[in-house]
Amino acid sequence: HIMSSISVVIPVYRSQDSIGLVIQQLAEVLPTLTDTYEAVLVEDNGGDNSWQVIQRLTQEYTWVRGYQLMRNYGQHSALLCGIRAAQNDIIVTMDDDLQHPINKVKDLVALLDDGYDVAYGTPEKEQHGFLRDIASQITKIVLQGAMGADTARSISAFRAFRTSLRDAFADYRGPLVN
Repeated sequence: HIMSSISVVIPVYRSQDSIGLVIQQLAEVLPTLTDTYEAVLVEDNGGDNSWQVIQRLTQEYTWVRGYQLMRNYGQHSALLCGIRAAQNDIIVTMDDDLQHPINKVKDLVALLDDGYDVAYGTPEKEQHGFLRDIASQITKIVLQGAMGADTARSISAFRAFRTSLRDAFADYRGPLVN
């Protein structure tokens, strides 16, 4: 067990079939890491049944909280919403589609326990559309400036960082939101 509490932030977009599996896997992994944890699911109004699935998950698991954006603002706005809502010492961000191996959360968090402020995992391969890539690059540039991570541009959305770094996001609204 580590001493830190953990918030896992997951932007949810058209993931009605996978988000339940992600939470099931987190339910197995998180209690082995810490006594205090939560999952913050931010549904980006994708038009499927993801929100209904999230509502069911919040009833089934007391440590799952759900938010729904009023319209589709994009993954990075959903991510920032979740980061702002997170209540614990460490924030882990990951995708909603099982692309990020949940058993690796432990490795990311262990690096923070070793004294690092940010730890990144890399996916086997990234498959995103052009607009999402631009949004991703902008978020990474903000992270890079805030956290001094020279390699931020080449890394994935699977990461862990200290919640105290969240203030770096305070003035950032996302690439597609005015």
